[in-house]
Amino acid sequence: MAKKVAFYTLGCKVNQYETNAMEQQFKNCGYDIVKNTEIADIYVINTCTVTNVAERKSRQMLRRVKEINENSILIVCGCYAQVAEKELEQIPEIDIILGINEKNKIVEIVEKYIKSKDAETLEQVSDVASQKEFLDFGDVTYTEKNRAVVKVQDGCNMFCTYCLIPYARGRIRSRKIESVVSEITQIAKTGIKEVVITGIHVESYGKDFDDISDKKIRLIDLLEAINKIDGIERIRLSSLEPNVIDEEFIQRLFKLNKICDHFHLSLQSGCDSTLKRMNRKYTTQTYKKAVQLLRENYPEVKLTTDVIVGFPGETNEEFDSTYKFLKEIKFYRMHVFKYSKR
Repeated sequence: MAKKVAFYTLGCKVNQYETNAMEQQFKNCGYDIVKNTEIADIYVINTCTVTNVAERKSRQMLRRVKEINENSILIVCGCYAQVAEKELEQIPEIDIILGINEKNKIVEIVEKYIKSKDAETLEQVSDVASQKEFLDFGDVTYTEKNRAVVKVQDGCNMFCTYCLIPYARGRIRSRKIESVVSEITQIAKTGIKEVVITGIHVESYGKDFDDISDKKIRLIDLLEAINKIDGIERIRLSSLEPNVIDEEFIQRLFKLNKICDHFHLSLQSGCDSTLKRMNRKYTTQTYKKAVQLLRENYPEVKLTTDVIVGFPGETNEEFDSTYKFLKEIKFYRMHVFKYSKR
């Protein structure tokens, strides 16, 4: 009888995509995938570390799993596992701890663990900072309702003062255009007509290729290649930062007939002094210019954003500046978060 595997995923679309890739690895090796509320032989918790809430949910799920089946193998992977390995070592219920770079060989690791019959926790968390190349899962079809999500990039070089992601995910690593086109071509053959292009810092796409290629490759080059794929009718972008929106980018983007006129343009604060303390690499004027370019070219554009309130040192005046800026921009929708120490 085939062993049953259940997944519990926290965090962003990248984590969801990688969970789907791991599911496919198990399926290809004869395992059955079941819901995380069901009894399974193996539970995989794909964790997030962006907020304290995400970490708390990760720990709650660890306890819950063993209550469902105390004899199951419990695997913890993802960002929380990458940055809090020593902390997770103290939780006796965990059988295997995997870092970011170990997700693509999860079945091999699990099967070795089962054969070894070792009671001690198996840990494989490599130094993500030394990772130079994109960890390519191959053709993965992760769908959200009637659209597919495609990961094209990993890592971040920004080091915003509030964010752990560069430490959890490492430096920027881009997926080769040929690989992205191959996956989306396969997706189109299934009848899916919309793809969401995602990554940890999507606007950095291609910058890591500069040392190995004579030609600069950027996000817009990738989008132009995707736009040519038959069967795909809509291309949606995940979160972008305003610095990528310049005259050249918009001129080339506007020629692509499949780009959706919805852009999630990351903000975090509408106050320049707060942005500086956050180590964000733009000003409110830069942001306004990006919004202006988008609205000039996409009259029906829907703009969404993220905002952090209560950032350390934020005064009432700085909060008011952000409030006024948000009213001025007139976003379609906003995600507003309390500052988290994590």
